Amino acid sequence: MSKRGRGGSAGNKFRMSLGLPVAATVNCADNTGAKNLYIISVKGIKGRLNRLPSACVGDMVMATVKKGKPDLRKKVMPAVIVRQRKPWRRKDGVYMYFEGTFIIMTGCIDSAMVQSFELLCPCRITQNSVLLDSLLFI
Repeated sequence: MSKRGRGGSAGNKFRMSLGLPVAATVNCADNTGAKNLYIISVKGIKGRLNRLPSACVGDMVMATVKKGKPDLRKKVMPAVIVRQRKPWRRKDGVYMYFEGTFIIMTGCIDSAMVQSFELLCPCRITQNSVLLDSLLFI
């Protein structure tokens, strides 16, 4: 969890147990074709000497694909942590944790996926029709 804010979004984020340091290998929970992601850095963490930047649920990280489709590998992409195995205490006193640690990539949408989004938001697709042949970035 970044202590210095959430990158411009409104609201506060409560203190959570940071379960994923830099250099952690995490399973991918989306259908992009990536299996394992390697965390390179955590967005919004400035750091302190000899302390590894760590992330928790809801944090944006930069990651690379270690195992998955060859066209996704060797690229740095933004990702969001959606589940973590490390327990954290909620405001009501309950300790919560998940069965595993999972991450989803938010970097790119394949052009084949954009075709299915035309039904949901046709006005956005027509404005960005130039980008349909390549990858779209969120």
